[in-house]
Amino acid sequence: MLNGKHALVTGGGTGIGLAIAQALAAQGATVTITGRRLSKLQEAEAAHIHPLEMDVQSEDSVTQGIASAVAARGPIQICVPNAGIAEGRAILKTDLAFWRNMMATNLDGAFLTIRESLKSMTTTDWGRVIAVSSIAGVKGLKGAPTYTASKHALLGLIRALAADYATKPYTFNALCPAYVDTDIVSRNVDSIMARTGMDKDAARDLMVGVNPHGRLITPAEVAEAALFLCGENSGSLNGQALQIAGGEV
Repeated sequence: MLNGKHALVTGGGTGIGLAIAQALAAQGATVTITGRRLSKLQEAEAAHIHPLEMDVQSEDSVTQGIASAVAARGPIQICVPNAGIAEGRAILKTDLAFWRNMMATNLDGAFLTIRESLKSMTTTDWGRVIAVSSIAGVKGLKGAPTYTASKHALLGLIRALAADYATKPYTFNALCPAYVDTDIVSRNVDSIMARTGMDKDAARDLMVGVNPHGRLITPAEVAEAALFLCGENSGSLNGQALQIAGGEV
C-alpha cells in the first residue's frame, strides 16, 4: 500500500512509535525512526526501518536530522510526531521547569517535526501528518494538568494545519489513545505508588480503569489506526481526533 513512501516517526524506538513504524514498513514504506538514544533505535532497526538520533527539543537537531533523512531517503510523505512525555503532577506541585520540559517535547517537538517534514512533503502530490496525542487531548485528565494542556495544544495545531491545507493533497489528524500497554504505563505505576502509597496492582488498576473496556490498549491497535489514515480512501478524513480509547465518550 505504501511502496515508495518515506515515513518519519519520532520516538520510534519503543512503544506506540515502534508499532507504527513496523506497521508502515510492513506496508512497504521506508521508515526513519528517531529518538535521543541511538542504541535503542538500533535495536529496532530492520528491513525498511532506519535509525536517526534526534532530539525533538532541539531545533538544530530536528532541522539537521530531518534534512539528512530527506537527503538519504527522499521527501517525507508520512510524518508521525509521536515523541512525548507522559507524567502527572498536581498543579500546586508543578514548577515552571516541569511545565516547560513537557511542552518542549509534546508541543514544541511536534511543531518542529511537522514544520521540517512539510518542507519536503509539500513538494509531492500526497502526504499524511499523524500526530500521536492522547485521550487527554480531548478531555481533562485528572491529576495531569500539564500533560493535558500539552495534548490539547497539539490537537489545536493539527486542526489549524488541516484548515490551512484543506484544498491540498495532505491531511492532518491526531490519534488519541487512552492508556496503552507501554513502558510509559510501567513508569506511571511507579510514580503513582510513590505519590499515593498504593501497591503495584492498585496503581495499575487505576490506569486500566480509565479505559471503559477494562483493559490496556495494545500498541498494534494504535498502529492500525495510523495505517487507516494512510489508506487509499482516507483523503477526506482531515483535522480529526481519532479516539482509540475502548469506548471513552
